[in-house]
Amino acid sequence: MLNTEKFEQFISQYPIYEYRIVKTAEISAVDRVRTVCEEECQRYGTTWACPPAVGELDECERKIRSYPEGILFSSVSEVEDILNMDALLATRQDHEKLTDLVGGYLKKEGYEIFILSTESCDICESCTYPQGKPCRYPDRMHPCLESYGVVASNLAEKENMEYQLGGNTVLWFSLVLFRKKHPLDKS
Repeated sequence: MLNTEKFEQFISQYPIYEYRIVKTAEISAVDRVRTVCEEECQRYGTTWACPPAVGELDECERKIRSYPEGILFSSVSEVEDILNMDALLATRQDHEKLTDLVGGYLKKEGYEIFILSTESCDICESCTYPQGKPCRYPDRMHPCLESYGVVASNLAEKENMEYQLGGNTVLWFSLVLFRKKHPLDKS
């Protein structure tokens, strides 16, 4: 069981806007998100963090649910023009750093983790996915929530979290799934 008091002391050091501990049994992978990925996202089929490389939706849902709990959290970024997609996406890096910090904390506490975040993965200049080679950095690459069929706005609403603040503010979301490591697992 996660020591929430200790976790709150940890996250109080960082600009995390809101967080909730969620039960993964209540999270579903939804087809319509994949349709949007395929029809509207230029990253579809080009990276290990996106469909179809992440697997079929039923596989994604099983993986999510193999971790009994997750920490859903958000951070806020401000941009001069909310319609400037390049500027908006540039603010994502600060949130990804927070995501890695939360994941690192849980690892130190003895949990095995799996991270779903805002990324379609920008670690490498050229992804190995289309070439059929394995990911160069599987421990650093975090698939995005939507690639796993999770509708971030629905999950945020279900957890009574803000999803839109208006103006030129952006709320970024990550879900760090966690479970206790098996006593024989030395990794």
